[in-house]
Amino acid sequence: MVKRSAQMAIKPPRDPQDVGYTWPTVLAVAVHLLVVLFSLVSLPSSTAEPDSSSIVQATFVSTETFTDQAQQTTDQQAALNSSTDPDEAEPAPEPDASEQEALQQQADEAAAREEAQARAEEQARELQEARAQAEAEAQRREEEAQRLAEQQELEAQAREEAQREAEAEAQRQREAEAEAQRQREAEAEAQRQREAEAEAQRQREAEAEAQRQREAEAEAQRQREAEAEAQRQREAEAEAQRQREAEAEAQRQREAEAEAQRQREAEAEAQRQREAEAEAQRQREAEAEAQRQREAEAAMQRQLEGEAQAAANAQQAQQAANGFINIVRRAVEQAWLIPAGASDAMSATIQVRLGPSGEVLLTTIASSSGDSAFDRSAMQAVEHAAPFSELRDLPAEQQRNLRQFNLRFTPGDVR
Repeated sequence: MVKRSAQMAIKPPRDPQDVGYTWPTVLAVAVHLLVVLFSLVSLPSSTAEPDSSSIVQATFVSTETFTDQAQQTTDQQAALNSSTDPDEAEPAPEPDASEQEALQQQADEAAAREEAQARAEEQARELQEARAQAEAEAQRREEEAQRLAEQQELEAQAREEAQREAEAEAQRQREAEAEAQRQREAEAEAQRQREAEAEAQRQREAEAEAQRQREAEAEAQRQREAEAEAQRQREAEAEAQRQREAEAEAQRQREAEAEAQRQREAEAEAQRQREAEAEAQRQREAEAEAQRQREAEAAMQRQLEGEAQAAANAQQAQQAANGFINIVRRAVEQAWLIPAGASDAMSATIQVRLGPSGEVLLTTIASSSGDSAFDRSAMQAVEHAAPFSELRDLPAEQQRNLRQFNLRFTPGDVR
């Protein structure tokens, strides 16, 4: 129904060759007919000599016609003679010149009529062929118009389909743009949230930094106060030292005065002098004793500090040794391939001796598990995990202490 409506609605375009094609054909046929009629009318009265080609053709036709007419006349005469006197056959009389001329003229007219008829037939055939060609051309043009209409309908359908697809594509694009917009908004919201979290993190870090600064300032203040207190203590000790020196100077002055007094007072004074000297000796001894006590206290303080340093060194050495042993233990655990038949109750102790660079010099079984495959796997784990180059990072004394140690292997742990 749509196709038929499209064919009715769409008029096929006219070919420019169709314009003026039928009428020129009709006019040409009419001109030919007029020429033939003119020839038939003017030919008997024409006295002009025809050209060479017309003479030949006319002579041939008129000769043939004259022969036919002569034959017909002879046949008629023979028929008359036979009907009149069958026994006697009289020869036909020879035609005279006027009769020959009349016969010639009749032959020429007959030839002209035949030629005109042939021309008319030829023109009729041409007209028929022209009509057939025109009908074929019209049929072709109708088919072309129908094909064009179908093509236009298909193109219209294609355009409608393309328009629908374009609208669908535009709809998809709008949906994609809306989705992209939503994604951009979601990403922007996520970005804002991340920025807010980063800002909160920066604020927390700033607050923590401010807290650390306040604590550092408080610690610096405490250190300054401690230094000021130490300074006051040193100044107090210096003041006490000056007082002691002043007292000693006063004592020497008193002793000098006492010595002078003793010298002035004789023996009593000498006695007092000896007593003063004894007292001075006691004081010197007391001061020496106090000095010894101070030196003993300083020595005790140095001893305590040395012991603390030794304890710290020992603790550091123990930590380093524990760290090295843990490194060895983890490396051996990673390299240990536990036999398939091993149970958790099995245990083997391997004694390991290392070289200066951490290479394994010797592994021996200090305590067997009772399973040779288990013991051999433990020894192979130590050999595969070596060398333990971390040994070179330890102090020389610790290296000497850690070059020989024991490792206990159980399926659940290595110690």
